[in-house]
Amino acid sequence: MSKKIVIMGGGPGGYEAALLASKHGADITLVEDQGAGGSAIRKDVVPSKSFIAGANIKNDLRRADDMGLNHALGDAKLSLLALNERVKSLAAEQSADIRAQLERSGARLINGKARFADEQTGHTTHNIEVVTADGETETISCDMVLVSVGASPRVLKGAEPDGERILNWRQMYDLQDLPSHLIVVGSGVTGAEFVSAFAELGVKVTMVASRDRILPHDDADAADVLEAVLADRGVQLEKDARVERVENTGDGVVVHTTDGRAIAGSHVMMSIGSIPNTADLNLEAAGVETTPSGHIHVDRVSRTNVAGIYAAGDCTDLMPLASVAAQQGRTAIDHALGDGVSPIRLKTVGNAVFTRPEIAAVGVTEQQIRDGEIEADIYKLPLATNARAKMRALQHGFVKIFARKGSGQVIGGVIVAPTASELILSLTIGVTNNLTVRQLANSMAVYPSLSGSITEAARRLITHSDLD
Repeated sequence: MSKKIVIMGGGPGGYEAALLASKHGADITLVEDQGAGGSAIRKDVVPSKSFIAGANIKNDLRRADDMGLNHALGDAKLSLLALNERVKSLAAEQSADIRAQLERSGARLINGKARFADEQTGHTTHNIEVVTADGETETISCDMVLVSVGASPRVLKGAEPDGERILNWRQMYDLQDLPSHLIVVGSGVTGAEFVSAFAELGVKVTMVASRDRILPHDDADAADVLEAVLADRGVQLEKDARVERVENTGDGVVVHTTDGRAIAGSHVMMSIGSIPNTADLNLEAAGVETTPSGHIHVDRVSRTNVAGIYAAGDCTDLMPLASVAAQQGRTAIDHALGDGVSPIRLKTVGNAVFTRPEIAAVGVTEQQIRDGEIEADIYKLPLATNARAKMRALQHGFVKIFARKGSGQVIGGVIVAPTASELILSLTIGVTNNLTVRQLANSMAVYPSLSGSITEAARRLITHSDLD
């Protein structure tokens, strides 16, 4: 008899799990109320990156001016309405593609919400209550549950989004016209990405950061580069500013901080983190443990503390990335169905910030090395030395590689470049497969290419360390 599986949530963790489980002949029910792909595809990852890609066209046009090729291209105006229509269309298209895959797999798809039923029959069987969009209720008994319900924008009391001038990032795609002055509250990844995108579109932008720099959890050198680029674009940065409340004045907004600052603009985007969508799952009925923040605690094979119940994605206490969610979902299925599985190694996870330039990193951080947690050699190569970068008039960016002292094993790195999210793969492969910096240095990159800076940085690291 096939394993009966219920998946709560159709985002990357949920749909990847369903597709893999179908190959094992499992009986799969996937419950999602946002459409196939969940919020990640419909509201978050795909829309935001599509928006950024559209906004970056302005950067490319301006670069033509920098090259002296045409002094009018950089003044081109982009339609926000057309850009947002394209964003929504691409999200819907990607969702439809995922739905088609799921239907071909034989999974049962329910448009609705799922929760653990009040009555649980035992440790080997779990009862899931499903309420469909039509209001019908069904209870499903299953052998395995995967909870992959994602997260939602956190709301600050006194700064609740109104959909008009006070917005969260999901509401930005409903704007009809460019703001005259956008204030972005929050200096993390999402905030930085939207600041970069709207600055590219020529909008006056003010970023309100609660810390002394943007991207406080990312590489300091990379954050410094981005700050310099944003300053060149005219972005104003309000540092060490904790927001107390936001006032909609009717024709604008005023952001009030705890230290008495009043920052006026036309619109404000709140980007102060996310909260897991776990409050209404009735987790206590099944005995599933959560952290104080409401995240489901999981191990590196996606197990919760209850046998047969797994979790994946932003609702868990692992790393909130779509790629990690997808791997968590696949790992959960492999483990539940008895296949050999390797625990997720977070140090092999590449991550990126889709600003302009992009910032990507993998492995250990430079701060860990500076703090003495790990002994490693560091080399940083400015991108401006790269021939392809010169051809493209690129002025900002670098490649930085970390290699373990003695062995020369590549244990991490940071890349700041227009396509850093693509370039980081080579370093990710190095970290994942325990390659040495010498092996990286001996790899031949295409000339001229931005990837050539990776092999060049590896060669220079060897020369400037005791690996030579």
